[in-house]
Amino acid sequence: MKNCIYIVILAFGMYSCGTTKDRKLSDISVSNNSDTLRIANDSLEYEIIIIEPGFNAWLATQQPRGYYTKQFLEIRNRQYVIEYNQRAMQPLRFDPNLYFQQINYEPHIDYGYEVNYLLYNYFLFFEQRYRQRFIVTRGRRF
Repeated sequence: MKNCIYIVILAFGMYSCGTTKDRKLSDISVSNNSDTLRIANDSLEYEIIIIEPGFNAWLATQQPRGYYTKQFLEIRNRQYVIEYNQRAMQPLRFDPNLYFQQINYEPHIDYGYEVNYLLYNYFLFFEQRYRQRFIVTRGRRF
């Protein structure tokens, strides 16, 4: 398929069936083994697994946690998820090796800062690494 794609696995499983209570970073466990990043809360109401060569090294070069507001990250993630899911539903138009699974990101669920921060940065990484351009705002991009 594409040259630089080893096994591109974007396994975002956001499972939500709980309340929209505010989740603190202490409620989240982050497991970081080489190029696999797993974020989940203790009650397993949601989970993100990112298996992507180079993501962790790239993340270390980005804006630190706390740079963006949680509201900014939530708005951007909603926009990215909508665009990503539209592409995932069009395998004849967009590479199904890049967009093989939809992301279940519910706007009324409070996933907390850490999940939103990592998801947002993954979208930035995805755009850069695979030369994709998502349209997340009208006009200017931040």
